[in-house]
Amino acid sequence: MKTAPETGRPDRQARAVRLGPRSVVALLLVSAVGVAAFGWPLLAGPSSQVSAHAQDAPWLFAGLLVLLVGVVAAAVSEGGVGPKAVAMLGVLAATGAALRPIGAGTAGIEPMFFLMVLSGRVLGPGFGFVLGSVTMFASALLTGGVGPWMPFQMLSMGWFTMGAGLLPGPDRLRGRAEVLMLAAYGFLAAFAYGTVMNLAGWPFLDSLSSSVAFQAGAPLHENLVRFLAYCLATSLGWDLGRAALTVVLTVTVGPALLRALRRATRRAAFEAPVTFEGTEP
Repeated sequence: MKTAPETGRPDRQARAVRLGPRSVVALLLVSAVGVAAFGWPLLAGPSSQVSAHAQDAPWLFAGLLVLLVGVVAAAVSEGGVGPKAVAMLGVLAATGAALRPIGAGTAGIEPMFFLMVLSGRVLGPGFGFVLGSVTMFASALLTGGVGPWMPFQMLSMGWFTMGAGLLPGPDRLRGRAEVLMLAAYGFLAAFAYGTVMNLAGWPFLDSLSSSVAFQAGAPLHENLVRFLAYCLATSLGWDLGRAALTVVLTVTVGPALLRALRRATRRAAFEAPVTFEGTEP
């Protein structure tokens, strides 16, 4: 194993994106916009017309792209992203987009989720957020899944991948303990992803007579009970399949893929300064 030249200790991980102050601000801004986009119907008054905002997705999509560019620009300006990191982003996003159609439409079998967990863990939260969003965008173009739900999917997958990068012990925890932690995160986050995506579409369902439908102006706790019932009735099986597959792939394939990703980041040395050595005539 290679060692850091200054300390002689194993150099186990090199982050592709270093979260500087501007990157943190950009991530907080895009996350705040996402929380507002997902959750505002729950706080809407009885006189508000929730359905009137069902066509706002293109504006959200445009705003999200601007904010994503802002996240990348902040990382570039702070020295966290270079050509090699962009190349790594492209490779992982293309791989994730290719994995998504495998089993799509069958009990939530979506193998791209385990790749996002491991990539976010190795490459950090800032890189992870951009990777998750770009991967979902690319997969939507690949599968023809472009629609008003796409910006919400990009946000949710960005959070999903970023969360893996925020898990504790990125430089110290290794082996079985790390794999089990990532499997547990993947299991819970897969359910969280499905729940958040349910929230994006649930307020606009045209089923006012249903006991699980959103009721504009109803107390928050009442709508939350309805939403929980809606999730249990409509997406529990799908989310369980996604979570179970993520756990299985993380436990079986995860150790080898973690080693490969860490080896690639060490060899790429994303944050190492480029120097040129002169030659004597």
